Amino acid sequence: MGLLLRLAFLLTAVGVSVHVYLETRWRLAPASRSLEDKAPPTRTWTTEKVPALKQGDVMRRDAGSRLKRQKKAPRWHIALQPWASHSHSLEDEAKRFLNHITTPQVSCKSPQVSPDGGWAVCLDPEYSLAHRMQHKQCRVYSFGLGPDDRVLERFLARSGCEVHCFDPSLRQPHLQHADMWLHRLSIDWKDPNPSVVSQRQYANTKKLATILNDFGHRQMDVLKADMESAEWKILENLILEGVLDSVGQLLIELHLHWAGFEVAGDDPSVVRYWFSLLKELERANFRLFHVRRDAAKPPVFLHKNILNASSTYTLAWMSPRWTP
Repeated sequence: MGLLLRLAFLLTAVGVSVHVYLETRWRLAPASRSLEDKAPPTRTWTTEKVPALKQGDVMRRDAGSRLKRQKKAPRWHIALQPWASHSHSLEDEAKRFLNHITTPQVSCKSPQVSPDGGWAVCLDPEYSLAHRMQHKQCRVYSFGLGPDDRVLERFLARSGCEVHCFDPSLRQPHLQHADMWLHRLSIDWKDPNPSVVSQRQYANTKKLATILNDFGHRQMDVLKADMESAEWKILENLILEGVLDSVGQLLIELHLHWAGFEVAGDDPSVVRYWFSLLKELERANFRLFHVRRDAAKPPVFLHKNILNASSTYTLAWMSPRWTP
C-alpha cells in the first residue's frame, strides 16, 4: 500500500512539472515571435548579386582610394633641411643660404627686366608665358604697397595680360585703371578673424587660396610679391596649401635684415628655415632664373654684417612644367 502511494505521488509530481513547462513555453512564444518580426532581416550576399572584382579592378580601386586620401591629407609643417654643418653655426647656414639664392638654376634667353634690374619675367618661347601673352590669355597677380613700382605690371598689361594689383591702402574696393585691376586687398598667411575685419574700414587681408576662390581664378602665370618681411610665412602657406601648383612664375623680394613676421628661433635656426622653404620650391618644380642683390640697401643679415650680404634680394623662379 505504501509503495503504491509513493508511486502515485511521484507520477503526480512529474505531471505537474510537465504542465508548468508547457504552460511557460506557450506564454513566451508570442513574445519571441514579435521580437523576431521586429529584428532586421539578415543580409546575405551571393556572387550573383555582387560580381567578383578582377585583380586589376581591385588594384585600380585601391590606388584611387590612396590618391583620394593623399589629396585630402593637409600638410601642417614644411620639411626642414639637415643642418649645413655639425656645429649648427650661423656662418655655415648663411653661407649655404646665400650661395643658394645667388646661383641661378636655369637660364632665360629672353628676360623682361624692370628698369631698376630688380623684377624679371622669362619670355622664352618654350615656356607658357610668352605663348599665353600672344593669345591674350595670361593672368598676373601683383602684391605690394603703393603704385611706385608697377613698371613690369604695365608692360604685362600692354602685352595682353589680365593684371590684378593688390594694395590695401586703396580707398575703393575695386578699380580699373590703365589696363589693370586694382583691389583693396593684401595677401597674408592666414585668413583674418571676421570680428576683427568688421572693425577695419578699408584694409583687408586674405590667404592667396581664399582670394583665388573669391575671384574664381584657377591659375596665375605670374605671381609678384613684395611683402616687407611677411614673405616667409606667406611662402610657407603657399607651399603647405599647394597653391604653387597654380603659379607659372614666382617673383619675390626677400628681406634678410631680421627673421620676419612670426618666424621664431635663434639665428641659425631662422636661416635653416629660410633655406628649407626655398628647397620646397624645388620640390614644387620651381627653378631660379633671376636674382638681384640690392646694393643700395645696407649689408645687414639678421642684424649682423655676414659675408657682405645685402639685406634685400629680388628673386624670380619659373616652373618648367608650365609649357605651351
